[in-house]
Amino acid sequence: MPTVAPLDLDGHCISACWLDGLPFFALADGQVHRLDNGHKTIEAHDGLLCAAVALDEKSMLTGGEDGRVCSIAADGSVTEIANLGRKWVNTVATGPRGAIAFGAGRAAHVRLPDGTINDFQHQRSVEGIAFAPKGLRIAVARYNGATLHFPAAAGKPVELEWAGAHAAATFSPDGNFLVTTMQENALHGWKLSDGKHMRMAGYPAKVKSLSWSAKGRWLASSGAPAAIVWPFQTKDGPIGKAPLELGTRADTMVTAVAFHTTDEILAIGYADGMVMAARVADQKEILLRRPGKGAITSMSWDGEGRRIAFGTEAGDCGVIDVAG
Repeated sequence: MPTVAPLDLDGHCISACWLDGLPFFALADGQVHRLDNGHKTIEAHDGLLCAAVALDEKSMLTGGEDGRVCSIAADGSVTEIANLGRKWVNTVATGPRGAIAFGAGRAAHVRLPDGTINDFQHQRSVEGIAFAPKGLRIAVARYNGATLHFPAAAGKPVELEWAGAHAAATFSPDGNFLVTTMQENALHGWKLSDGKHMRMAGYPAKVKSLSWSAKGRWLASSGAPAAIVWPFQTKDGPIGKAPLELGTRADTMVTAVAFHTTDEILAIGYADGMVMAARVADQKEILLRRPGKGAITSMSWDGEGRRIAFGTEAGDCGVIDVAG
């Protein structure tokens, strides 16, 4: 049976992740907590922590309303990477060879592997940034679509248009597709080789969580009473295909999803704090955590695929040992 080691914090968990085998929990109040021979707290930002993402297995990247972008190491040390003054850093992203990107206002800033920082201005605010899996290429989610840049090369950006507000972006692991979450209850995607559109609509709520399976065959999403899992096995992705529905519950919504590091097993978090795992192949389910306080906001598998760090909007965090 799975076992749960709780960590009761006070505040909204932005990100739960693993660094060097240790669970880290970044909270909206600017503090980052870690479990390392006891509970330890890091003062990362003065004011709101707006975005956090694991940089690699050794450090995580955070941005906040204090205009700072910080790297936090597994030992808890904090290194300031950039300081934009009074501008809120609302999105951060990590890329190949240590490249990072962060967004504030209408600007996307990219720090290249050699330490050079290039800035890209947009007509509307930068809502989300993602790196392509190969080569130095970023996508910026914005109002009415997304913009693709090659930060290390001169040249005009590629504009991908679709009416509406786009909030976050993700490339498929093979780099062939770009998918954005939207302010309306939908996803939108582009097949990058020919610009074909992928409309993924019909959600009863906004999609706030996305996760690719290890080999990129599936894209899981929140925003419904089940995890909606889109097929990407063919050259046209989900165009003309129906998604799988995993972990269906009639009375509550899925709020977070996280695919296993190697297997097509999906961790599913719900609005009531429950966590379930479901296998794509046969849709078999197993309960990992009973309902608790607050909706699950973030989940992450450790490098071995045995444990899941999770956080909720109420600070009800912890670690699930799937093997028990």
